[in-house]
Amino acid sequence: MNLVKNLSLGFLLTILISISITGFISNYMIDKKFDQYLMDEHKTKALKFKSLVTELYNEEEGFSESDFSEIHRFAMLEDFYIQVLNNNGEKIIETDIMNIHHKKMMEFMMPDSGKMKLGEYIEESYELISNGKSIGKIIIGYYGTANLTLGGVEFKTTLNSSFFISVLIALIIGLCISIIIAKKIATPLVKITKISNEMRKGNLEARVNIKSNTKEIGELSNSINYLAETLQKEDKLRKRLTADMAHEIRTPLTNVKTHIEALIDGIFEPTKERFESFYEEIERLIKLVEKLRDIAKLEEANLHLSKTEYNLSKDIVKVIDSFKPVFKKKDAQIISLIDQEVYVIMDRDKLKQIMYNLISNAFKFIEKNGKVEVSLKEEKENIVIEVKDDGIGISEHEIPYIFERFYRSDISRSKKTGGTGIGLTITKALIDAHRGSINVTSRLGEGSVFTVKIPK
Repeated sequence: MNLVKNLSLGFLLTILISISITGFISNYMIDKKFDQYLMDEHKTKALKFKSLVTELYNEEEGFSESDFSEIHRFAMLEDFYIQVLNNNGEKIIETDIMNIHHKKMMEFMMPDSGKMKLGEYIEESYELISNGKSIGKIIIGYYGTANLTLGGVEFKTTLNSSFFISVLIALIIGLCISIIIAKKIATPLVKITKISNEMRKGNLEARVNIKSNTKEIGELSNSINYLAETLQKEDKLRKRLTADMAHEIRTPLTNVKTHIEALIDGIFEPTKERFESFYEEIERLIKLVEKLRDIAKLEEANLHLSKTEYNLSKDIVKVIDSFKPVFKKKDAQIISLIDQEVYVIMDRDKLKQIMYNLISNAFKFIEKNGKVEVSLKEEKENIVIEVKDDGIGISEHEIPYIFERFYRSDISRSKKTGGTGIGLTITKALIDAHRGSINVTSRLGEGSVFTVKIPK
């Protein structure tokens, strides 16, 4: 069953149950109160009739013939059976009981009369008092404990019919609204599903273009588009990784193969220098494999950190001092702007590795007489380290990829700065392990700034 049918049936079932419960409770309470109202009204008529009989009584003459006629007429009008007894228990007045029995029999004989259920026969006895003296008692008999009048029955029938019609109209309206709401929810989801299936088939350029007032659907659309963009980037990186891996491994192997062929053909002599060249190429391959292994370790769920408290300022100064000879050889400068006495609780070796990677990366891409600035400052919540260079810079479209493994910009390739494109990947993994962040700002020809923030 599709989502539209599921939602529509769910809405309808909810409406039906809600209306049924509301209608049942309302009908029960109205029926109960209405029956009580009719009983109270009937009792009021009985007491009124008792008062009438008392008023008609004359102490000297008793009841006259006209009084008898009035009592008979009222009894017939209100469907009462009347007996008036004196103090000796003798009947003074008695109406025709067959009049109300006849109506009871009509329930079984006439279909329309059956709508008015007269109920059980009841007799009530009241004492008659005139001028403070008892003059006898009156017995009032009638049928009914509920619907005592045809008007009351018709009112209740109309009420039930109205309720039934209201339920029917509510269900029709509910069906229409539920279908509209269900389609409003389901249509975007169907489109999103279609786009997802296209992505599954390999079309990573597919995007969801849906405008919806529903917050969750909008977020889902954005998430699908973000997923598509991420997968597209990952696919691009995967292809580039394959090419880079082939390039990194092929170069040393080709060199070794060429030299060995030359030795076999007698073109080269097997000298110590040539074997040292072979050794260097093999070492390069070993380092590449080791870095791959390091990345695999860094990407494990739990990277082990050995944290200790130490003076970060002194350690960074030592790292900077270790680079000064290579900078001097290149006629370049390395400048330190270090806040003193900055103490942290971090993995000391991992932090040194981060600094070595960042400074080495900056050194590779500066020109002769270039400059690298390394700064350390302590903020309220973070330790901030910046490595700024005035080198060749990074193009804007390449910045999102520089922390991906084996990624090397086109400029770095053309300048043959060396490296495998793994250093920044390792650096970011180490910073992430310390729950920190690293950001890059750069422009071509103007240099780059790597900013590291690590929580205290």
